[in-house]
Amino acid sequence: MRSFMYTIKAPVGMHARHAGLLVKQTSQYRSDITLSKGGRSANAKGILALMGLGVKQGDVVTVTVEGEDEDAAAVELKHYMWLNF
Repeated sequence: MRSFMYTIKAPVGMHARHAGLLVKQTSQYRSDITLSKGGRSANAKGILALMGLGVKQGDVVTVTVEGEDEDAAAVELKHYMWLNF
């Protein structure tokens, strides 16, 4: 299992467009990917689940990756989030 924390920098937080792009990115991996904020967790491969977290600018989220491609997925997702969020 791999995990990392990330502070959301996007002024609009994680709205529908960002959530959709993240779902598209996470769907490329076989591993289970979870996004957590404030004691609540969501499957990062589901747009409604992600939007339900209500992630806003400045929020710290934890991304957890568990599965056969977890090492690559964690590194690539961290880079992806840095570029897009």
